[in-house]
Amino acid sequence: MSDVFSTAFRTGAVGALRSENAGERVRLVGWVHRRRDLGGLVFLDLRDRAGILQVSFDPAAAPAEVVKEARALGPEDVIQVEGTVEVRPGGKGNAELATGDVELRAESLTILQRADPLPIPVFRSPDEELPMEDLRLRYRYLDLRRPELQRNLLMRHKAARSVRGFLDAQGFIEVETPMLTRRTPEGARDYLVPSRVHPGEFFALPQSPQIYKQLLMVSGYDRYYQIVRCLRDEDLRADRQPEFTQIDAEMAFVEEDDVFRVGEQMIAKLWKDVLGVDLPTPFRRMTYDEALRYYGTDKPDLRFGLEIGDYTDILQATDFKIFSGSAGTGQRIRGFRVPGGAQLSRRELDELQEVAKKGGAPGALWVKRSEGAWAGQFAKALEGGAGEAFRKAAGMEDGDLFVGVVGYFRTAGAHGAELPALPKEEKPREGALDELRRHLGARMGLISADNHAWAWVTEFPMFEFDADAGRVMAAHHPFTAPHADDIERLHALTSDSSARTPDGAWRLYSAGLRSRAYDAVYNGNEMASGSVRIHDQELQRIVFRSLGLTEEEAKEKFGFLLEAFRYGAPPHAGFAFGFDRLTMLLAGVPSLRDVIAFPKTTAARALFEGAPAAVSDRELKELHIRTTSEEKK
Repeated sequence: MSDVFSTAFRTGAVGALRSENAGERVRLVGWVHRRRDLGGLVFLDLRDRAGILQVSFDPAAAPAEVVKEARALGPEDVIQVEGTVEVRPGGKGNAELATGDVELRAESLTILQRADPLPIPVFRSPDEELPMEDLRLRYRYLDLRRPELQRNLLMRHKAARSVRGFLDAQGFIEVETPMLTRRTPEGARDYLVPSRVHPGEFFALPQSPQIYKQLLMVSGYDRYYQIVRCLRDEDLRADRQPEFTQIDAEMAFVEEDDVFRVGEQMIAKLWKDVLGVDLPTPFRRMTYDEALRYYGTDKPDLRFGLEIGDYTDILQATDFKIFSGSAGTGQRIRGFRVPGGAQLSRRELDELQEVAKKGGAPGALWVKRSEGAWAGQFAKALEGGAGEAFRKAAGMEDGDLFVGVVGYFRTAGAHGAELPALPKEEKPREGALDELRRHLGARMGLISADNHAWAWVTEFPMFEFDADAGRVMAAHHPFTAPHADDIERLHALTSDSSARTPDGAWRLYSAGLRSRAYDAVYNGNEMASGSVRIHDQELQRIVFRSLGLTEEEAKEKFGFLLEAFRYGAPPHAGFAFGFDRLTMLLAGVPSLRDVIAFPKTTAARALFEGAPAAVSDRELKELHIRTTSEEKK
């Protein structure tokens, strides 16, 4: 046997052996995964990165001292063994191992390194729970030996190789952009790096290569990509880390459909290479307004139906107080039909109240139809003509359930329509319908793990409103182009300084201006974000002005970009796919930490290395920094 792993220590990898290698004499190295002593025979599971192989020590083949040494081996001892590959006798193969048809009949054993008693186990029986995550992160180098995590990181490598191969074939070139850059306004907080040679000045670690990739388009490189590390100083969740990796791409002389075609073909190749799944392309397209209107979220799970409808006119005309009392207030009654949902128990129906509250509503209202009759919270209101009108509108059949929410809804950007002004104490209720829809989709068994539902969501709002600051903010980033049909209104709304006042900012926001930003969504998860960029310096100035930046402020913060646009900037657009999240979903694991070699905790700490850590006064002095934080004990 000989392969790429052949070195002075070994003839090949442990996990590479198969039945066709029977009869070969090999020398292998690895870690003792577990040991089983059957009295006369000793069995080891030997592990390396490529897999696990059973090694047998039989007194009939190995010297007595070798069998004795094997009997004394402990978990994670590093050893070298030599012997002959044999087919396991009597059909006693292990179908769970790729090497399960063979074993190594050992004749010699060399202990390369003894392992101390382990603080966490590497081998684990199927019914044994993992240690606490903080303990596993403290000893991450041991946790990374687990076959599950090794599988995840090998899958991550395979995914990166697939992406690079595809983009290279599409004419993209990989360009590295700086890690020490200028602090960017808007968005999340930056990690700052003090300059030793420029006292009082700071670099920032990049939240994304956004400006650099736009400059590369101005520089004529046409198609750029990078699998790049980015950093944001923000609160963490299971699907968020302070440092993360994204597939970053930019293209010149393109519009949305050109970007979508490249992005979805890249994903289709990735799913095929890693999972062996053929994804249908092109992906579905829907506007932001359509996503909110029919699914209650801008990242809809499209693996099942349960589309949301509006039943305001019919239900407000009934004598049900909650419905009739909403008339003339701007509130709407929206909900969806759940086929077969009438079978849910009363406990399961009561549970819907807490689900709705999770999404920001005070509760949910439900009614079901069985044997031609209504039952539920507003069943009496459906007696007579109102019930028949509602049944037809909602498509209700015997055995169905209807779940609804009453309140204020906002579907921004619908053909430039002005947004309704919500009372300050109220919040839009789309989130409650999204929570209910996902909950009932799972409860009714409508979600298949084999379904891969991708879509592009387009025409996101141009602005968000910061009520505390009384100003608008870019919903995507300030370099995103406005929708072509909304540019004239944008210009009119920002032609004077009123956009810098709270009232003017509210008018700008409530105008419902759309952008050319888009997201890629997969099974209810946001997977990518991108946009057509502004390439005209005058339009870029208008957008800066709408964000409340004076000419001087725009020049100070983004003067280099505006200057670059003066010398011939092509139309350009791009995307950034979250590579960690892609890998997490490909691997079918619940946390990003399961697909990152050395992740941080939810408190943004690296437990195994003890970072972040205090530094000495001398080091701080060199960086021209004095800290006011309380001295750590």
